[in-house]
Amino acid sequence: MKETSNTTKEKKTHTPMNSSQLMKLFVDELKDIYWAEKALTKAIPEMIENASSLELINALTLHLEETHEHVERLKQVFELLGQKPETKPCKAMQGLIAEAGEIMKSCEEGPMRDAGIISAAQKVEHYEMATYGTLRQFSETLNLTDAVVLLAATLQEEKAADEKLSSVAIDTVNVEAASEAV
Repeated sequence: MKETSNTTKEKKTHTPMNSSQLMKLFVDELKDIYWAEKALTKAIPEMIENASSLELINALTLHLEETHEHVERLKQVFELLGQKPETKPCKAMQGLIAEAGEIMKSCEEGPMRDAGIISAAQKVEHYEMATYGTLRQFSETLNLTDAVVLLAATLQEEKAADEKLSSVAIDTVNVEAASEAV
């Protein structure tokens, strides 16, 4: 007797998690953010070099160290999945990094450029927060407990970096940029 469409559908929903469509998407998104984090280890030093505010330089330097840790955590997630770490070019991050470069070139050195760097860096942080939040949720659904812990740690650091950038902007950089004549 032939299986009905209901039985076929039921079988699809009971496939092992490691071969599920969500797992495929999870791995694809891991490759994307792995590329992005590696690209940021090259882009953040350029932001540091172009910044003039000591507070901004310190915030970016700390986050660069964290970004290297994020790369290592992603390698651990790949290892948990039994996979070799791979990258897939992240078009969103490519665009954000290119935009940061344009902002740094077009803004006058000093507080104005610092405000532009913060703007560009916060766009990056928000993209990363969205990505890590999604990946953490995927890993929860896939019952990848160790991955959840690693991804949640990175998500918290991305949120803290965003808050620090906001603090630098509010406390000094934006005020200084606003007081400069055009």
